[in-house]
Amino acid sequence: MGLSSWELLLAVVGALFVGVSKTGVGGVGVLASALFAVLMPAKQSAGFVLPMLVFGDLVAVASYRRHAVWAHVGRMFPWTAAGILLGWFAMGRIDDRQAKLLIGTLVLGLTALQVARRHLGTDGAAPGAWFAPVVGVLAGFTTLVANAAGALMAVYLLAMRLPKLEFVGTAAVFFLLVNLFKVPFMVNLGLLTTESLSFNLLLAPAVFLGTLGGRWLLPRLKQRTFEDVTLALGALAGLYLLLK
Repeated sequence: MGLSSWELLLAVVGALFVGVSKTGVGGVGVLASALFAVLMPAKQSAGFVLPMLVFGDLVAVASYRRHAVWAHVGRMFPWTAAGILLGWFAMGRIDDRQAKLLIGTLVLGLTALQVARRHLGTDGAAPGAWFAPVVGVLAGFTTLVANAAGALMAVYLLAMRLPKLEFVGTAAVFFLLVNLFKVPFMVNLGLLTTESLSFNLLLAPAVFLGTLGGRWLLPRLKQRTFEDVTLALGALAGLYLLLK
């Protein structure tokens, strides 16, 4: 890729954010997606970032796998896989702007739902049986179209009242499976190429440094602060997608 110096710097910062999102605060991943969407069309960036996400997932799983709650992974993954299939069918039928409007609305809506549950004092109660299928399908659709599923999964895991280590461990395993599942679809759509893989290899050290930063940050965040930051970044992601 022919990038200018400032664009290359932006890509490195985005790669750092990818790493931090995998081992620290997942919502930071939205900032990474936003940075890469500045460098290239949103659809193209969805495939371009995928190898970095998988690399970050591998480091996160190695670091936090013992904290994963597999029941949540098993509950969400089939629905998310179905959402990825929907996203694959939709990818050629909607443009970048329509995708951003749709995903931004969904992310903001679910974030607002979790904030309302907190305000009403019901965030300790498990949501209804509809919650996992709805969030799972939406997460699958959004992860294929714009790598924006982190905010949706964060809302689900916060609603399940997971402590931060279990939150990060469950998200790590879940997203490794999801991102590996996405690979053949991205190849089929022509969004994952040998050129993008080569550039991802150059950015891999920045992703790794980001994962180290995330591991340093996570123990220093109080549970309530972790939840507040996650929700705030989710809202920021939704607004960014709506306004861009």
